[in-house]
Amino acid sequence: MTDPHVASHEQDIAGRPSTGLLSRINAPVARAGMYLSVTGLLVIVTIVFYQVFGRYVLNSSPTWTENLALVLILYVTLIGAAVGVRDAGHIGMDSLLVMLPDNVREKIELVIHVLVAVFGIAMAYNGWILGASVGTVKIPNLGLPEVIRYVPLIASGVLIVSFSIEHIIALLRGEEVVPSWN
Repeated sequence: MTDPHVASHEQDIAGRPSTGLLSRINAPVARAGMYLSVTGLLVIVTIVFYQVFGRYVLNSSPTWTENLALVLILYVTLIGAAVGVRDAGHIGMDSLLVMLPDNVREKIELVIHVLVAVFGIAMAYNGWILGASVGTVKIPNLGLPEVIRYVPLIASGVLIVSFSIEHIIALLRGEEVVPSWN
């Protein structure tokens, strides 16, 4: 049998917010990433509106709008996805995990966060390799280097690794990562 005082203490620890150095760094980084993503989304809407207005009202569609919108979509989605890793905003199989005993559930969560970190490493590494391979090529109609398409892949990978490590440390300490939007 378990001591009810010990069980009560364990429940209190599990809900304790993570206050470590990585959490104090990652929370504002994630918040800034989400603000940038939302701002990028608004800029995309403005660019697409301008493109449609130019095509149908002015009868002169701007040539740069589509390429810029495509580049911004990469930034919005990849940075937003990284923030989703930290704030647990992605679809998960929580319904299955909740039915497991706490010690098994925590081990599975650790494995999940390690696998997500490995995925983030692969994103950052391969984004670096791909970006380096097209570093001298220019994006048509924008005149910007093609490498800017791979910067969000690298940044997102690095953020995913950092956010996953934060989750792993919090799990090992019996803490919980508080979403940056609180």
